[in-house]
Amino acid sequence: MQLILWMLFAYLAGSISFAIVLAKVCGMDDPRTYGSNNPGATNMLRSGRKGVALLTLLGDAVKGFLPVYLASRYGELSILSLSLVALAAFVGHLYPVFFKFVGGKGVATFLGVVLGLSAQIGWMTALVWLLVAVLTRYSSLSSMLCSVFALFGLMYLWGVGFWMLAFVAMVGLLFYRHRANITKLLAGQESKLFAKKIASD
Repeated sequence: MQLILWMLFAYLAGSISFAIVLAKVCGMDDPRTYGSNNPGATNMLRSGRKGVALLTLLGDAVKGFLPVYLASRYGELSILSLSLVALAAFVGHLYPVFFKFVGGKGVATFLGVVLGLSAQIGWMTALVWLLVAVLTRYSSLSSMLCSVFALFGLMYLWGVGFWMLAFVAMVGLLFYRHRANITKLLAGQESKLFAKKIASD
């Protein structure tokens, strides 16, 4: 029963879409109506409001971090149970009950749940994202590679176990939500971070 309550709390927290909420508060267009139509920090950056994009990133990470951290601190749950709480928060972001189950791709929330489980692996995962982003300037590639790194990092920390099923599901869902990006990457058509648009004559 305790696990179910923690998972419900995590899912509801994950269902708060900071991109949509902040867009409404700041009088901006709904992020689901432009760019990639994704309510996430990267798409918010396309609006030109870098501060709002940063707040979106932090909000999406915190809503993943907080339920997992609180459950690990006060829930007396096993690693498997904590992984299920993490999965619930992640699924909440992807399929938010407050926004007709249409959410983002889950990268910041994924990073948040990893930080909640292990600060060391979490910060290393963030560093992997940053390094790949700097080298390739592909946000999507950075996101997918850092999720795989996080899985193997936690495996090194905790060993092989049933807890992995929750993280394999998260990595799989993250790749699935990036399927259009994968197609563009393979075709050499994926947009790069901070790329300037060249006006046509």
